[in-house]
Amino acid sequence: MTVHTATPLTRTISAPERVWYASYGSNMHVDRLAAYIAGGTLPGAERVYPGCRDHRGPERSLAVELEGCLYFATESTVWTGGRAFYDPTAPGLTRARAHLVTPEQMSDIAAQEMYEEPGTDLDLTKVLRDGRDEVGPGRYETLICPGEIEGVPVLTFTAPWTLRDVEVRAPSAAYLRYLAGGLLQSGPWEEPGIAAYLSSRPGAAGQWTAERVLDLLRGGSG
Repeated sequence: MTVHTATPLTRTISAPERVWYASYGSNMHVDRLAAYIAGGTLPGAERVYPGCRDHRGPERSLAVELEGCLYFATESTVWTGGRAFYDPTAPGLTRARAHLVTPEQMSDIAAQEMYEEPGTDLDLTKVLRDGRDEVGPGRYETLICPGEIEGVPVLTFTAPWTLRDVEVRAPSAAYLRYLAGGLLQSGPWEEPGIAAYLSSRPGAAGQWTAERVLDLLRGGSG
């Protein structure tokens, strides 16, 4: 299977009918994403997600690589341990999974990431024009547009800070298992490479070995 990369936007897109939501965290995994779209609770979790206004699943999903670095920081109340963030200014490549959804669904997913009620559409004008828009101070309220794939804009969200500005924190086993599983579902990446990639990310590096992440992928406790 192909790993896709975004190319620079070649035209102004004011009101796209579809966007590629590029997830680099647990929403790469279809079960995790389904909780955000259709609503519900993940096995082993306590939080109930209200879901998107539109409960349809993504039309397609692609494996993608984004320029920049995945790292783990802050403290997740759902998973404990560090959350995944994306710094497009840091060197490296971030593996992600791009889901073809509506702008409304993208807005509702972003709201739930911030523990807010879905139902308000994001204004995508600035991010589609400038490639970045800090719509709020929250940890996932900075919109990034790395470019387009097949003529459709790619969008993701992350923190307003950079990797240099924050203390990294090791992710939990449960969280890493979803990330690793989502990357495996994406198609082109195999288990040993996924384990090596995740264990080398800032926050995980020095705390998780490739062997332990590989054990998570194969059903172990890490």
